[in-house]
Amino acid sequence: MPRQPIAISVAAPAYNEAANIAAAVTEWRRYLEGHPAVGAWEIVVCDDGSTDATRAILEELRERCPGLVVVGFGRNRGAGAAIAAAIAHTRMDWVVLLDSDGQFPIANLDGFLDRIGEGEGAAFSGARIRKADGLPYRWGSAASGAVSNALHRTRYRDFNSIFKVVYGPLFRSLRLESGGMNCSTEITARVVELGHDWIEVPIEHRERGGGSRGWRFWRGARDRALFVGYLGYRRWLQRRGVLRSPAAHSVAERAALPVEAR
Repeated sequence: MPRQPIAISVAAPAYNEAANIAAAVTEWRRYLEGHPAVGAWEIVVCDDGSTDATRAILEELRERCPGLVVVGFGRNRGAGAAIAAAIAHTRMDWVVLLDSDGQFPIANLDGFLDRIGEGEGAAFSGARIRKADGLPYRWGSAASGAVSNALHRTRYRDFNSIFKVVYGPLFRSLRLESGGMNCSTEITARVVELGHDWIEVPIEHRERGGGSRGWRFWRGARDRALFVGYLGYRRWLQRRGVLRSPAAHSVAERAALPVEAR
């Protein structure tokens, strides 16, 4: 029996990505329109208060692409806020989280669709086969990933990967706090807190299409270390029962509902 096409939302943040955003959206649209396993689709981009032509380019693209939804902020609020806003505005059954700098080809989704169709899980994450970042960024990512795995008692190959494919209602239920570039790490941790295992799928990672990174290395490294420590401390408090885990919280709320409402 043929499988039903999968309804997909692409969610992405964008900050001063005038050099990349048109190529990225065009690539995403062509893939979604042409893939036989994809049914209804949309692309939701949150412009994080860009000071270049990013918003104007997005508005122009929207005129030619009805499936493109553009949301945004009047000032820069950080990648975490933009990612959370993009996810919140999605409507489809599954949400693909990407970045707008061209580093994660949407064709990576090929390795996810069959597994989604088979019902293997609710949360999938792309594990970069070879990271195209510079050496300091690779070292930083490896170190924070190792610490995150130790604190959460997991063994993920790429804890910090932003390429995620998550069941829509689950993704939209996450209460994300990160204000900067640590949102992908937080998403991994939050889903683990909810009692779900990530299924990792190997993906391609390529160099930025153009422009420059929106954060400085040493400041970013400091903030990531602080945030990883915060997430680990939360997890430790949950295991000790000082904080209720989100998974236990959801079960308790469901048990308190009238039987007919469960």
